[in-house]
Amino acid sequence: MRHLLTAAMPRDEAIALLDLAEDMHQIQDRELKKLPALRGRTVVNLFFEDSTRTRSSFEIAGKWLSADVINVSGKGSSASKGESLRDTGLTIAAMGVDGVVVRSGASGAPALLADWIGRPVINAGDGTHEHPTQALLDAFALRRRIHGDAARGKALDGVRVAIVGDIAHSRVARSNALLLPALGAEVTLVGPAAFLPTPAADGSRLGLRAETSLDAVIAERPDALMLLRVQLERQAGKVAPSVGEYITGWSLTDERLARLGDAAIMHPGPMNRGLELSSRAADGDASTVLAQVTAGVSVRMAVLYSLLASDHRSSASDRSLDSGAAR
Repeated sequence: MRHLLTAAMPRDEAIALLDLAEDMHQIQDRELKKLPALRGRTVVNLFFEDSTRTRSSFEIAGKWLSADVINVSGKGSSASKGESLRDTGLTIAAMGVDGVVVRSGASGAPALLADWIGRPVINAGDGTHEHPTQALLDAFALRRRIHGDAARGKALDGVRVAIVGDIAHSRVARSNALLLPALGAEVTLVGPAAFLPTPAADGSRLGLRAETSLDAVIAERPDALMLLRVQLERQAGKVAPSVGEYITGWSLTDERLARLGDAAIMHPGPMNRGLELSSRAADGDASTVLAQVTAGVSVRMAVLYSLLASDHRSSASDRSLDSGAAR
């Protein structure tokens, strides 16, 4: 794996990444959260969109692996003066960095950057296209909830997941719709008809069941309900259907929560409480919201390690990782 641009990957590759994330996850309980695996490597977080969870977790992940991490914001870079993405990327590469994490409002930007700069590129979210590390951390958190301490080496065969909300415009939904079925999960897309993807837009890649009734899907007792943020900023402050109609038809209200059973309640964040789900649903025992945030650091450590230590994984870096985990 030279880049991580998409969540579409072979089953064995996905499981290997999740298992590596399990190794990384162990250091979160240590007093000294540091591994020497990427010492001497430099990673640039190039974020043209605002982010708290994704950028912070990539920064923490890089630093815990001992990489030098530089954060570059689109608002404070030469891009705000009109510099092109290509020139920005080539400038950063010319400084000798080892990898770039990029988040952009333009679909396909990370793939273009990967072609231009000759360095490993990680897609941290591009437009309405994909967000592969989010899908990986969602799978990691769900796998741990299903399998517990025996998660290593396991997939999600037969696990029923309903993804609810604005599927058509969600990069989180698209990446999960590619990754979760590869791991054996049975995925149903749920939302208003206007929010469901069209065959013309998504082709045959997804091929997943789509439903407009959340109540009907809840009656089937899924194993997990993944609620998507209603992206008000991308709809000029208007939701089609209206906010009231959305709450009536597709919000995880307290009443729906009572009928959901012990299904995991997932959300990529940030949450609009009272719109996508109630506070009781967000904060209850079934919620994996904070577990997903924690998983984000472990998964992103695994991705950075896989890409930036790949040229010597069988030698010094593996020994460093093993010795670091043992301390």
